[in-house]
Amino acid sequence: MALSPQWLDELRMRTTLSAVIGRTLRLTKAGREFKACCPFHNEKTPSFYVNDEKGFYHCFGCEAHGDAIRWLTDQRGMPFMDAVKELAAEAGMEVPAPDPRAAQRAEKRASLHDVTAAAQDWFADNLKSSDGAQARAYLGRRGFSEATVREFGFGYAPEDRQALKRALARFDEAMLVESGMRIAVEDKEPYDRFRGRLMLPIHDMRGRVIAFGGRVLDPDGKPKYLNSPDTPLFDKGRTLYNLHRAAPAARQSGRMIVVEGYMDAIALANAGIREAVAPLGTALTENQIELLWRQVERPILCFDGDNAGQRAAMRAIARVLPMLRPAHSLAIVRMPAGKDPDDLIREKGVAAIEDLLARPASLLDTLWEFEKAAGALDTPEDKAGLKARLLDHVDAIQHPDIRALYKRELLERFSALAFPPRPPREFQPRGDWKKGGFRQPAPALAPEARASLTRAMQGGARDALTRAVIAGLVKYPDQILRHEEALSDLARRDQNVGPAIDSLLEAAETLDLSAQSTISLERGLPAPPEKAHFAFLDEGTDPGDAREDLAEAVSLLVERPALEAALAAATARFERDPEGSIAEQARLRERLLALNERLKRFGRRKAAATGETES
Repeated sequence: MALSPQWLDELRMRTTLSAVIGRTLRLTKAGREFKACCPFHNEKTPSFYVNDEKGFYHCFGCEAHGDAIRWLTDQRGMPFMDAVKELAAEAGMEVPAPDPRAAQRAEKRASLHDVTAAAQDWFADNLKSSDGAQARAYLGRRGFSEATVREFGFGYAPEDRQALKRALARFDEAMLVESGMRIAVEDKEPYDRFRGRLMLPIHDMRGRVIAFGGRVLDPDGKPKYLNSPDTPLFDKGRTLYNLHRAAPAARQSGRMIVVEGYMDAIALANAGIREAVAPLGTALTENQIELLWRQVERPILCFDGDNAGQRAAMRAIARVLPMLRPAHSLAIVRMPAGKDPDDLIREKGVAAIEDLLARPASLLDTLWEFEKAAGALDTPEDKAGLKARLLDHVDAIQHPDIRALYKRELLERFSALAFPPRPPREFQPRGDWKKGGFRQPAPALAPEARASLTRAMQGGARDALTRAVIAGLVKYPDQILRHEEALSDLARRDQNVGPAIDSLLEAAETLDLSAQSTISLERGLPAPPEKAHFAFLDEGTDPGDAREDLAEAVSLLVERPALEAALAAATARFERDPEGSIAEQARLRERLLALNERLKRFGRRKAAATGETES
């Protein structure tokens, strides 16, 4: 019976590991994990941990490690298939029926593992021979210790196009080709893929050799690095170099480092930093990101400091944005220009790279700095281009809360860049005399402007949130221009509050914000209904907190009519595109429901802040 890796992954995902282990071992909650005294060796202090999110247990004392299946086989002594059947029954899954073709494929994979294992032995022996002198000299120049050379399995492939075939004559030609070790061409004899190269084995998570990478030794040779093609054993988009070694080290250190190439990962291991992995000739893929997140929640990207390295980091960021979820992200270390990790270690020692790894930038910071530096920002058109690029990144984020937070933070940074505070105005003594000097009178609203605000706050605005936002902007007029674009968009969409917003924007243009000017309301404005439910209107609220709450209220106020307008447009095109219209309506209604839930939470939070109960 052959069980596919996908089916086994589904079984593990449906199984709560702590529930399985908790039947025979008393577990104690420890943060996001559970701990206990290890059942595999005698100990008095708990060093055995169970992590449901990552789906594995690990003992830091005896290094016992595994998933739910491994627990049943190792701790309870069950045969593998019995363990699978027991877990499948509890998870409501059917164990696949025996498949002769799948069994043949599994047997074939086992045979290909024999090919790659034999090839690795041959490459390693070649490195020790006289033919491997040039390769050994290269490793010496890189500063790799003998222990590192042995641990990572360095080898050498000679120049002879048929050398591997002779060495592995016990395997059929077809198997050598299918394993990626030989290249078949029409009307010609197949030949060895790797020739005249320093060789490195690539392993799966079980430590089995599944592919190879080769570095050219001839300075004029091309390509510089050559990897095995995809084979039944090897999928480069689903494999991370050195993960089988780095994963245990990452559980000890709490971090996982992603470097650009396998030589960088080995250089870090040679310097004592063992939790480093590398993609294999491709940009970081979704599958590789998920592999990283199984180990740590915030892997550290450490790509080269040249332009190619920075582009690789941005490709990884673009790939991860749609995948972001709470507590899961990436951190980014920017190497000095023109340097890779190996260069930095050799020039300044391991402390230099440890210092960088201790201070990684967040994904959001890196995104902002990259796009800000992508071009000139001299003209309004340049700045508008920056904003468009930032919003394109934001739109790629699927998680609604993370998308909203990224949008707010990036737009605040953009506003600070594009609309810097005006310089203080030159003092001109005029106006009313007050104790301590002259005070310039605050700008007063024109009668028609005051009338539009009054109408909006007495019921012209469609709900309490709109009325409260207008009152909040009157109270904190320094926030009007901060939200100018969002407010202008709202004014276009809602004609009932458009005149009031236009009046606020016009009045804000005359404010001296450095002098804490306010808008003069003469006889004042009517208080908005349900005032107690909005902490930014409460006199007892800290001004900084009030401004932050007001910003969130503006964001909610603007997002809702935009969604409603988009929903109406999707509904209107039903006749000419029914399938697309229905799909778009469903997506927009889901976002609208999420927005309404945020509005409810916002109201509850305001009520709690004032000690009131929502009506």
